[in-house]
Amino acid sequence: MKKFILLSFVTITLFSCMEEKEISSINPENWSKRKITLHTKDSLEYGKSYLSIYSQIYSSSEHKTHNLTAMVSLRNTSDLDTIYILKAEYFDTHGTSLRSYFNHPIYLAPLETTEIIIDEMDIEGGTGSNFIFEWNAPKDCPEPLFEGVMNSTVGQQGLSFTTQSRRIK
Repeated sequence: MKKFILLSFVTITLFSCMEEKEISSINPENWSKRKITLHTKDSLEYGKSYLSIYSQIYSSSEHKTHNLTAMVSLRNTSDLDTIYILKAEYFDTHGTSLRSYFNHPIYLAPLETTEIIIDEMDIEGGTGSNFIFEWNAPKDCPEPLFEGVMNSTVGQQGLSFTTQSRRIK
């Protein structure tokens, strides 16, 4: 009977300590604070950029994968001009759209950075996930930089690497 009570206590304690965790960091409040209405679209240059992201990588063989946390960094490289991000859409390995992070333009002030975090447990994207970003910037303004930083730590082992965007339009 003592073992049963002890086992019940341990089980209840463990489950009460476990908190419900988001699978991916989609914080609408972050994007709504940056919302902007663009009236001067004609004077802005349009661009589209591609960024590869890895929510999983192969380990040992093609049959074993290792989950990663991905930080997607959206950077305004101009020290003078504000830029506008129109879209940040996340796709899986097969090119299927998984989610858009906002449905209205957001702004990034000069040299400002904001992030999107893909949690380690969010493996929807797979080994070949990617982002498409659409953006507007003033003419002669440096284009924005989109970077991915993927990492994972288990015990004393750590793994991290980066990717950079490529303009496609």
